[in-house]
Amino acid sequence: MRYWAYFAAKLVAGGALLYGLLVALNSAWPAEVPHFFTYVPPRFGYDLPFTLAVLVWFLLCTGTFYLIIWDQRYRCRVCLRRLRMPVETGSWSRMLQFGRPRIEYICTYGHGTLKEDELQISGLENPEWTPHSDDLWEELCASSKEPGDQP
Repeated sequence: MRYWAYFAAKLVAGGALLYGLLVALNSAWPAEVPHFFTYVPPRFGYDLPFTLAVLVWFLLCTGTFYLIIWDQRYRCRVCLRRLRMPVETGSWSRMLQFGRPRIEYICTYGHGTLKEDELQISGLENPEWTPHSDDLWEELCASSKEPGDQP
């Protein structure tokens, strides 16, 4: 829940900042005052500097929201820290043996692992988040135990 609340807060903050920029843009180019029995066309299509400024504002909006979403994908679902230590697994030359190449990111505090495909051939595939248990030592020692050993 904290993960999605942080994402919503980033979206609201980015939207508020960009809306403030739009208000400043509209105040920098005031609209023409209509005279009696005259038609005043809208500024967007007829005023070239205003139209270019709105275009730059729109590109800034799309870039900001893209960066917010991209940043959120590489955050830990528990502690919201950036995921680190990318490890490449698999090989194209040994795909039948090891599987398709993937990149794994881990949380440095052991909360989980994010696995995503190195190359997305068949469309956008969602990365796989694997949470880890709270007892890190149990996971580390589990590989060294024999299957028949009892604790």
